[in-house]
Amino acid sequence: MSIPIQPLLSNSLVLLQPLQASDFEELYALASDPLVWEQHPNKERWKREVFENFFKGAMESKGAFKITERQTGKAIGSSRYYDFDEADNSILIGYTFFGKDYWGKGYNLSVKKLMLDYIFQYVGKVYFHIGAVNVRSQVAISRLGVTKVAEQSIAYFGEKDNLNFVYALSKEEWERQQ
Repeated sequence: MSIPIQPLLSNSLVLLQPLQASDFEELYALASDPLVWEQHPNKERWKREVFENFFKGAMESKGAFKITERQTGKAIGSSRYYDFDEADNSILIGYTFFGKDYWGKGYNLSVKKLMLDYIFQYVGKVYFHIGAVNVRSQVAISRLGVTKVAEQSIAYFGEKDNLNFVYALSKEEWERQQ
């Protein structure tokens, strides 16, 4: 089964558009701040050459988005769907980052809700990989009612292995929350 993992998604706060090669500079302007990556397992993503690898992986995933603030039309971050598993009827959501000016203002929750509402039309379970040292993202993901199901060493696209916590959310759990 093939599912469309790069639709146009929007609500009153954000617009998620399929990532384009031309989005690099705008997103790198946000990602070039070391503070964005301070809790991430790869703290070097603020460096241009490291972010280029991250962006290449995003483009190759064919499931990545540029996140734009509706009110201003400015790019504020990126996220993606990846690793669809037909046998498990699941997919992952992750590789999410926001410019620090957009932290703690509801953007992440808004984006994740959009992505979950959409993808649960096609799958029964969504997983999230969160770096074991990324407390900020662990707190944010807990607001979705996810369950920590494992700890796993994960190698992000072209990067070395790092310990991650694996969280899961089933379609049924999501529907009960809504």
